Amino acid sequence: QVQLVESGGGLVQPGGSLRLSCVASGSIFGIGTMAWYQQAPGKQRELVATITRAGSTNYADSVKGRFTVSRDNAKNTMSLQMNSLKPEDTAVYYCYAIVQTSTTRTFAYWGQGTQVAVSS
Repeated sequence: QVQLVESGGGLVQPGGSLRLSCVASGSIFGIGTMAWYQQAPGKQRELVATITRAGSTNYADSVKGRFTVSRDNAKNTMSLQMNSLKPEDTAVYYCYAIVQTSTTRTFAYWGQGTQVAVSS
């Protein structure tokens, strides 16, 4: 079994910053691409940022220049530094990872989500 646990969400004023973290634990042989998704009330879950094991990153246009994704392969963790937050960034943020649990088995996992609210 593999678990992804997010933390770091909360309430912040517009223009503020938050840092989200995701920790993977369990039967992990290796972790491939990891990603952050957001889901705002009444909307579909959307991709925010991805990071490969080698550290290559991609971002949604809406967060480019404001959010930075990073990871620590040795600790099986991923972070999302969110700066210049806007009310439209309000959402539940989910961690996603492609996890190799053995030499022959690979699965996709989701975390339970962490709430980010941007409001004055």
